Amino acid sequence: MAVTGSTVLTAAAASGVVAFWPATAASQPAASPPTATQQVANSAKLNGAGTLAPQVQMSKVMSALRQDQINALVAQQAAARQAARRKQEAARRAAAEAAANQAAQAQAQQQQEQQSQATPPAAPAPSGSAQQIAMGMLGSYGWSSGQFSCLVSLWNQESGWNVHATNPASGAYGIPQALPGSKMASAGADWQTDAATQIRWGLSYIKSLYGSPCGAWSHEEADGWY
Repeated sequence: MAVTGSTVLTAAAASGVVAFWPATAASQPAASPPTATQQVANSAKLNGAGTLAPQVQMSKVMSALRQDQINALVAQQAAARQAARRKQEAARRAAAEAAANQAAQAQAQQQQEQQSQATPPAAPAPSGSAQQIAMGMLGSYGWSSGQFSCLVSLWNQESGWNVHATNPASGAYGIPQALPGSKMASAGADWQTDAATQIRWGLSYIKSLYGSPCGAWSHEEADGWY
């Protein structure tokens, strides 16, 4: 009986355990899997060696790479803006220089036009022989061609119409025999070699003292000089 009771108790106890365990297990909720945030948080914990978990190391490397890329992009944009500013400044300076050059050219052209209007064109240089040059100048002194023969006689006797004729006694020089010859510099710097310059001076001299070539020739015939 005791054995039987023990067997029954044991069986009852066993059945009680069996009846109790399922009820206890069913009353506990099932554990949910960790979220992604929790996984990242767990991976951020230090491992037993005191170093960061590989996931955190990779995350920090990726963050550093992204920051380097951002810094490179910012530097590239700053350099592009600076290059654009330099290009704009160079274009502005070039435009200002071009405008200044254009204004200077316009001013120079205007001054040249004003000078050309104010200054009459120079008369063409006389050409031909000394006598032809003298004949062409008579009208500008108010003389007719009838005075030319007197002039030819006068300077035939004085110099033979030789530009380099020199009087060894007095030093008179040139076609009109100016004394000294440097007086003819008032008619031109080339008075020593140019027939037109000497003739121009000689005709002015004759007009101022004798009125005409024939008046000078009369004095030459009477006194041997003029």
